[in-house]
Amino acid sequence: MPEVHRVVGFVVVGVFTVGWVWGLAAWISRRGPGELYWKWLAVAQVVVGLQAVLGIVLLLMGKRVVTGGALSNVLHYVYGLLPLLLFVIAHVIARAGNASIIGFDERKKIAPWVPFAWAAFICFGLTFRALMTGLGWAVS
Repeated sequence: MPEVHRVVGFVVVGVFTVGWVWGLAAWISRRGPGELYWKWLAVAQVVVGLQAVLGIVLLLMGKRVVTGGALSNVLHYVYGLLPLLLFVIAHVIARAGNASIIGFDERKKIAPWVPFAWAAFICFGLTFRALMTGLGWAVS
């Protein structure tokens, strides 16, 4: 794994960790996460975009995933691009004020920050798994 890829991986995992832990703390304390949370979200979205751009640039430069098996190669690209989709879905849910788009009762209102905390949690898992694989820590 090239050094820049390793650094980006740790940064991305760290950014997502902050988001879901912050959301969990807000939920446990039964308070909103505060205004600073929205600044974290802006940073997270920029990081996700830069991660995707970096991955696409590497792909266009002819760099390929060299792990074993076709599935692991595809998963690496999913790990890198799915966070973009998850943040788009989180925006749609936050704007609607409910999660009816993913099958929940539309009468059940949710705070606007909740979808982003969940997106951060899922993205954390995806990117942590990708980082583990890239560093050779993954268990087959």
